[in-house]
Amino acid sequence: MQKEFAKGAYCDAIDVRDFIQTNYTPYEGDAAFLCGPTERTKKLMEKVNALLKAETDKGGVLDVDTERVSSLLTYPAGYIDKENEIIVGLQTDAPLKRGVNPFGGIRMARQACEAYGYKLSDVVETEFSYKTTHNDAVFHVYTDEMKAVRHAGLLTGLPDAYGRGRIIGDYRRVALYGVDRLIEEKQKDKRERGMRPMDEQNIRTLEELYKQIDFLKKLKDMALLYGVDISAPAQNAKEAIQWTYFAYLAAIKEQNGAAMSLGRVSTFFDIYIERDIANGVLTESEAQELVDDFVIKCRITRQLRTPEYNEMFGGDPTWTTESIGGMGLDGRTLVTKTSYRILHTLYNLGAAPEPNLTVLWSERLPESFKKFCAKVSVDTDSIQYENDDLMRPIYGDDYGIACCVSAMKIGKQMQFFGARCNLAKLLLLTLNGGRDEKSGVQLAPEGERFEGVLDYEKVRKAYSKSMQWLCRLYVSTLNVIHYMHDKYAYEKIQMALHDTDVERFLACGVAGLSVVADSLSAIKYARVTPVYGENGLISGFDTVGDFPKYGNDDDRVDSIAAELVKEFSEELKKTPAYRGAKHTLSVLTITSNVAYGKKTGATPDGRAAGEPFAPGANPMHERDRSGALASLNSVAKLSYDCCRDGISNTFSIVPSALGEDAEDRAENLADMLDGYFAQGAHHLNVNVFDRAKLIAAMEHPELYPSVTIRVSGYAVNFHKLSKAHQLEVIKRTYHGRM
Repeated sequence: MQKEFAKGAYCDAIDVRDFIQTNYTPYEGDAAFLCGPTERTKKLMEKVNALLKAETDKGGVLDVDTERVSSLLTYPAGYIDKENEIIVGLQTDAPLKRGVNPFGGIRMARQACEAYGYKLSDVVETEFSYKTTHNDAVFHVYTDEMKAVRHAGLLTGLPDAYGRGRIIGDYRRVALYGVDRLIEEKQKDKRERGMRPMDEQNIRTLEELYKQIDFLKKLKDMALLYGVDISAPAQNAKEAIQWTYFAYLAAIKEQNGAAMSLGRVSTFFDIYIERDIANGVLTESEAQELVDDFVIKCRITRQLRTPEYNEMFGGDPTWTTESIGGMGLDGRTLVTKTSYRILHTLYNLGAAPEPNLTVLWSERLPESFKKFCAKVSVDTDSIQYENDDLMRPIYGDDYGIACCVSAMKIGKQMQFFGARCNLAKLLLLTLNGGRDEKSGVQLAPEGERFEGVLDYEKVRKAYSKSMQWLCRLYVSTLNVIHYMHDKYAYEKIQMALHDTDVERFLACGVAGLSVVADSLSAIKYARVTPVYGENGLISGFDTVGDFPKYGNDDDRVDSIAAELVKEFSEELKKTPAYRGAKHTLSVLTITSNVAYGKKTGATPDGRAAGEPFAPGANPMHERDRSGALASLNSVAKLSYDCCRDGISNTFSIVPSALGEDAEDRAENLADMLDGYFAQGAHHLNVNVFDRAKLIAAMEHPELYPSVTIRVSGYAVNFHKLSKAHQLEVIKRTYHGRM
């Protein structure tokens, strides 16, 4: 008797979660069932690896199509190896060829082409001379004050010249329902809203629904280029994976967003795979082959970026983030055999940064899965972990991670990405009476210029006043950006795969937290005197005496860090956000900690002018000297309630500190993760290696083409980082003891 799916509420309404809950099979066994790569997979990977080498040899970009504007139907069907691919579809007509998407900004598209020796075609230039791009529109509205803080590096990485990203389309809907059903549902929503009063909000929603329906039709046409009809639901595992991938492919063809995350697909795929295996139409080896092929496609996604972008977001990431595991609200684990299968691709295909594999960690995860994850971390350095026990009560059990650490209910919530502000520069601005310590320009409202030995209470009060000013300006700037995104660079496919009534977040961020915490600690517990240059601005600090440093489980300074993020979060919320979005805050720098450091003068903690910050919520390099656990304990004190956009901690430990052999290391790492997350900590990147390995990889990149490291909420191939980024990573703390 053929196994069929159990019926449920998902049959009558768009409800992927109900389908999963009704049909998935939790797995609490070990990894013994896994299969290695097939010969077909090996041959395909040989071609992919040759392409990747060619890309590296050409300076990081293999090819650019400068003649066409990237969209769903721009390119004919493209293949790596047409005869041997199981899951098909490329962004352009050839693997690793990058398309041009000028809707974010024609200037940026032009610069990105020129940076790699290409010239944007006159046809595209002419076409966009008659169009208003998102970037054009933003700068039409920006005030002088907004432009000034942006230029100075007080607000940096703003999504005002590229796709905003961090929006997770529910790509699974295409597989479960087929495109025709999704179009039908959106048409119903459009008809219903056509009966409402035509106010500004409703008119905008109606226009967005038109665009969504139009691009769902284009999605069908895109699949037909490959000879595949996705109008109806997928009937088997291969189709489920292919349908889902086509939906994701459409999103990355249309948008060059900063983080085009995948969502939470592995448990969804598992339902189809296990049914096919039970029905005798799929073997375990074939199941793994399907997953391997899908992951190959995720690994070769590419976007065309400018050098300035790459300085902020180093290593050519796409953040194809897949969220794995976690627990259900009913107490069952959401770990399935495909949770293992997707992690196993790191062995079958080799270590790699994409997709950005994210394990939703719970104390109640099956022990065998915990140990397997830990083993994969030790072997590949390719996994990050997020606290499912912390997020599940807020987001339910069908949420995903966008980009690095940002959680949202899939298909029901979206995010207005907002980059971050430079807290360390804001402190220097405060001490200089509102003047930029680099240029001398008056950025903030004029305040007291601090001289002599700094008084903590006085400095802290003035810093709070600076925060109030910057938070108002920050939210206002983001409101401009996202109004113009919706008007000129709307994410049609991604939003078509959301509920029409969607909840929105405004995602703000901070950089330099540990620099400011240590600086304020120095002012409070040591004796700090500003040193002024000939221009009347602070050029450095004379710091006498020791002071507590963040990262050593010392409440005297850890409490300052926690207090800062709480205050910043509260100040943000005082300025209303565009479209009623809820304000959230992240402690996440990506690799912008290097760029921010370049733009920031010397600070009271002893950091030299131009020196990189620590990434995310990390303690400053080599200041967390009390062992791995003490460092983790400090970061765990930052409240997720204040930082709902996420708290990134990138952690490195030498193998011997975890144990003498592979089994001990995996077990000890799993125990460490349990202990860390039990404190309410949110996120952990795990690197298990020593500094010498990275130095060797920097000096001889040809010998280490696949060395993968977690840098700040995402992974990269180490050789793809700039020299400045590599040196910063090498300077980080590598814990030699627990």
